[in-house]
Formats: sequence, structure tokens, C-alpha cells
Amino acid sequence: MTVAEQQFPSALEEVLGYAFAEPELLLQALTHKSYVNENRHKHNGAEVLLDNERMEFLGDAVLELRVSERLYARFPHKLEGELSQLRSQIVNTQALARFAERLGLGEFLRLGRGEANQGGRQRVSLLADTFEALLAALYLDGAVQVVQNLIEELLESELAANCSDYKTRLQERLQEQGGPPPVYELTDRHGADHQPLFFIEVRDAAGHRLGAGRGSSRKAAEQKAAADALKDWK
Repeated sequence: MTVAEQQFPSALEEVLGYAFAEPELLLQALTHKSYVNENRHKHNGAEVLLDNERMEFLGDAVLELRVSERLYARFPHKLEGELSQLRSQIVNTQALARFAERLGLGEFLRLGRGEANQGGRQRVSLLADTFEALLAALYLDGAVQVVQNLIEELLESELAANCSDYKTRLQERLQEQGGPPPVYELTDRHGADHQPLFFIEVRDAAGHRLGAGRGSSRKAAEQKAAADALKDWK
């Protein structure tokens, strides 16, 4: 058993910034079928062990709906095909696994010994499934705002990774006019360490404000500031 498992559930709830009204939902979200298969006989019917596969199903639907809603509102001029492509870049196994690693979900998983010994805590598909199950657990516990915050953070980080052309395009526009690259300035930072919010302004060499943005990372905020500058470019 890992240290994180021994401190469960308070350690993960601290990471999430949320205390479950029904902690058993969180426990189920972190329970892999290999753990159920190995430990069912030890409980003598006193405890019903449930794995997280049904929660994965619900979490996947919650995730796709929320991401679709945010992309629809954020990119009003993109066509259906463009939105679908952008969503597939965000809602995919690799992206979800990366975010699960940021939350440290692998350390909290309840796995069978065989699965754990074979590297299950680092397995990409397993981490992605666990993140979806966690979203379902939060949703069922009534923590809709926490779900929205997590998905928004995922969205920001993946958009920053996949839309780096905003900063590049802004720099190219300035160079076309014979100017130097833009300057990005951190103007404010809010939030706890595990859920920060960065505020960035982008300026030209003369100090004129071109745009502003905010995001869950400095990189994401810079991308949004560049996008804001390009939006009103003349």
C-alpha cells in the first residue's frame, strides 16, 4: 500500500479542494477491477466492493458535454468539423492521463497486486479511465463546480499545448510591421497553489497594451493574451 493510499481519502480531497459528502463515491472511483477480483473473498459479504468501470461511462459523458459546451462558446466562428477536431485533441487518452498524473491519481488507486506490480499506477489507459471515474464521483456527489473547474483546467492546458500558433502569429504580425517580438507581463495571480489563476498582458516594444488573458498556467494565459491581441488586430 502506498503512502497516499494510507492517507486516503483526506489527501486526495485536499488536492481537489473538496470534501466528499459520500466518501464511498470517491473510493469506488479509485477502485480498479483487479482489486475487486483479488479482495472480494476477504470481506465475507460485509462490504460490497464495486469497481470504477460504470463511473468511467458516466464521467466520459460529463467530460465530453462540458468540453463541447466550452468550445462552442469560446470559438463562435469555428465550424462543426473544426470543433470536433479540437475536442478530439483534448478528450483523448494521452491528455486525460497527463492530467491524472498532475493530480497524482496513480498513487491513490486501489489495484490488485498483479496489476500494481506490472506498472498499473503509470499505465496511460488506466489513468485516463480513473480521471473519468473521478469526474463521475464528483458529479454524483453534487460537486458540479469542482467538475467544471477540473475540466476548465484540462481545457486550458491542452489548448495551450495545441494552439501555440497564437503567440507565433502575433509575433509574425509585429515583425511584418518591422517591430520586435511582443512582451508578456504577469499582472496578477490568484488562487491556491493547486488551482492558480494567472493574469497576463501582452505589449509591444513601445509599451502599448495589445491584449490580455488569464489561465490556469502562465503559458495558457499568454496564449489567451495573444489570441485577444489578434482578435482586434488592424
